[in-house]
Amino acid sequence: MSHTIADKKALLARVRRIAGQVSALERALESEDDCEAILQQVASIRGATQGLMARLVEGHVRDHVAVHSREAAAELEPVLEILRGYLK
Repeated sequence: MSHTIADKKALLARVRRIAGQVSALERALESEDDCEAILQQVASIRGATQGLMARLVEGHVRDHVAVHSREAAAELEPVLEILRGYLK
């Protein structure tokens, strides 16, 4: 089973939160909110999408790349840790 199927509920919840953030950004632009508020909203959306990407990449690597041996899975952990830090 694919990690996206196994984590479907959590992934969809993240996507829906991101959609809500994008809608709020659209409303802020339409109502000509302050630049600082708009920039903060964009930064929040960026963080949310990067968090989603990190989860998807980690699931993919665990389920499709390191599935063949325990040694590969163990050696993969430091790489995933670096990736998590990079995508934050």
